[in-house]
Formats: sequence, structure tokens, C-alpha cells
Amino acid sequence: MKHIMRLTTGLFLVLILTLVGCAEPEDDTAVDEPAPPPEPESVTWRFALEEIEGSVQDAYAQEFARRLNERSDGRINIEIYPYGAIGTSSQITEMMQSGALELAFASPGHLADAIPEVGVFTLHFVLSDDSEINRQVLSDPRLHELFHAPYRDEDLELLAIVQEGWMVWSGDKPLRTPEDFEDFRIRTMTSPILVSSYEAYGANPTPMPYAEVYSGLQLGQIDGQVNPIFAIEEMSFYEEQDYLTSGRHAQFVATVAASRQWWDGLSDEKREMIEQTRDEMVEWIDREQIRYNEERLQVILDAGGTEFVELTDEEREVFRELSMGVRDIYVDQAGERGQEILETILDLVEEYAGE
Repeated sequence: MKHIMRLTTGLFLVLILTLVGCAEPEDDTAVDEPAPPPEPESVTWRFALEEIEGSVQDAYAQEFARRLNERSDGRINIEIYPYGAIGTSSQITEMMQSGALELAFASPGHLADAIPEVGVFTLHFVLSDDSEINRQVLSDPRLHELFHAPYRDEDLELLAIVQEGWMVWSGDKPLRTPEDFEDFRIRTMTSPILVSSYEAYGANPTPMPYAEVYSGLQLGQIDGQVNPIFAIEEMSFYEEQDYLTSGRHAQFVATVAASRQWWDGLSDEKREMIEQTRDEMVEWIDREQIRYNEERLQVILDAGGTEFVELTDEEREVFRELSMGVRDIYVDQAGERGQEILETILDLVEEYAGE
């Protein structure tokens, strides 16, 4: 009996070995399935403004942040800092240059101290009377390319050029003629071009920080100021002024800039998302700034006590002629690159006006 059991067990082992031998040999070269890539980490970037909450710059930054967050499936978040939250305009620019801040608005009124070429946007009677033409000019790649090197030289990357509305003069009288500007203390930004422009009209330009303008008007340190309508309303400057005079002499133009160090460190994917978002917003922000300025003007007029005056074409022409000499001052400061930028803008205005 034991012999039969040993025989049966032996046959069973032979059968098992035979089955194992018939099985396909393992492939030593097989590679394990790769693990799925980890979900990309989210990032948070900071965007500083030169204006307060509720401004055109705030509207731009909020929409830019929303669209970029949506385009990145929630991976890109942007924190927005209104004017004064992390520094003055000059301090914000310095933070970008050092790589301590990713994004910010940088207006030519102060940026021209570092990048003289951008002072072209503080010249009077250079852009068109038509906001739509100006939008096309300011978003034209040919113009942006000319600013690429000057911004990079200062450790910045130019992303967008945005018009925020016509600059309007305020005072205790209408400013219809150069005689009205005689010894008129008008607050300006620190740009030498702006100072020269108002000196050409006979005024006494007085540089002053944006945050001090209201008290300057209240205390009689200045007689008037110049800003787009939305800013005059949101900063309550009109409360201290009897007249707003529109000469359509210049648009308030701001640039959206980035830290060069930060920009160069981004992946191609992130840079492409930023550029796509910027391009989509060109028409959107232009419509918004027009709406902002129209609605804020109505708020001022409804409040009473402030009259809105528009210059005639003949009155504007007198100021236009006086402003021509300031272009030479700009070219002296900005050099050959500045000359090319000025000529390009004038040519683009003519080109788009002819379409």
C-alpha cells in the first residue's frame, strides 16, 4: 500500500513539473508599466497695481487672473495687490527688476526714468483721436518688438500696453488756452517729458506722489491735476475742482510688465498660456476702460459742482503746435531707439486710420 502511495505521489510531481515546463518562460526583458505622472503643482504669482481697487488696472488684473486660472485648470493663481499695498510705483518696478515680484503695471510717467524710450507715451498729440485706432497701434507686434530690448536691458519683460482713457485737466477754471495755464501749478508724474510738456503750455508742473494729490488740492499746494476720468472720480479729486477740461491730448497708457528673471524661468507652456490670455484681453480691456470712464463721468456730473468742458478742434490745435518741440526733447533722451519708436507709432496711426 505504501508503495502505491509513493508511486502516485511521484506521478503527481512529474505531472506538475511537466506543466511548469510547458508554461511560457518569463520575459526577463519586460518593463513595468510606468507610473502615471504626478499632478502638476499649483503656483501663486503676485500682480501689483499702480491704482486702487475698482480701477481699470484692477479690472484688468482680476480678469487676467480669472482667465489664467481657468486656462491652467486651477494650477495658476494670482494674488492682486492694489496701489500702496506693497510699495510705490517705483518700488514695485524695483521689486520686479530684482525678481522679488512677478507681475505689475508700470506707467511711463515714472518708468521713463529707467527706460527713456517708454516716455513716448507721455508725449501729447502722438496717438489718434480714435480709441479703436489706438488699441490697434498699442497691440501691434511691430511696436512691441521695439520695446523688447529696452525692457530686457532693465531686467523687465513687456507683456502688454494698455490705454486707460483720455487724460483730463482739472482746475478751478476751464483750461482752454495756454494763457489759462500761465503759472498754473499742475500735478504731474516725475517724467521729464511730462514736465516739459506742461512747461511748453506755460504751466508750473509739480511732480507729486499719486496718494498725495487729494491733500495737495485741498491744501492749495497745487492748482490742478491731470488723470483719466475714472481716476479723478475714484480718488475724489473732482470734489476739490470746479472744472474738468478734455483736450484729448493724450491717452493714459500703462504697460503690464514681468520680472525678466521670473519670465525666463517659466516653462514654454506657462509662457504660452500668459501670452494667449493677454492677447484675448486686448479688446476686452478697451471696452471696459471706455465703460469705466463714461460711467464715472456721469457720477461726477450727478454729484454736481463740477463742469465738464471739451476743447474745440481749433483750441486743440494751439496746444498741438506748442507740443511739437517736446518731441525733440524726447528723442534727445531716448536716442535712436526712441526716434524709431516715435516714427513707428506715427506711421501705425496713419496706417490704421487709412484702413
